[in-house]
Amino acid sequence: MITEQDKKHLARCIALARQALDSGDQPFGSVLVSADGRVLFEDHNHVSSGDRTRHPEFEIARWAANHVPEAERAACTVYTSGEHCAMCSAAHGWAGLGRIVYAASSKQYAEWMREWGVPASRVRSLSIAEVIDGVEVDGPVPEFAEQVRMLHEERVRGRS
Repeated sequence: MITEQDKKHLARCIALARQALDSGDQPFGSVLVSADGRVLFEDHNHVSSGDRTRHPEFEIARWAANHVPEAERAACTVYTSGEHCAMCSAAHGWAGLGRIVYAASSKQYAEWMREWGVPASRVRSLSIAEVIDGVEVDGPVPEFAEQVRMLHEERVRGRS
């Protein structure tokens, strides 16, 4: 179930995705929240640097592994504009983080890209559940998924 608190953090993810797009990057944004509701870390995509692994969800996992005690990680929630890719799902699992809430699914993203004529990625699109076990996952959230769609469409159309 998506709460008002979840929506607040998803709205921040959308703002971070907008920041990424405005910086010339792919529009993805993510937030790490502690069990008591404190924002611990946030980031957006940095793949335009040439390093295609600079996803915000991966950066969150790396940051958490270095700054959040292992015993506390499973109680944290990761909010993100787009469902984790396989790389980020694995990083999330290895770091021992908890719940994931995403605005738009990998399936939606792939459908949008096909619709806009963008060639398919070399990396297979897997759901979080296909990569890691034992993590509560909530998403997509329709009111935010449409906002994510518009950001990605702006990026794709701006490229044409």
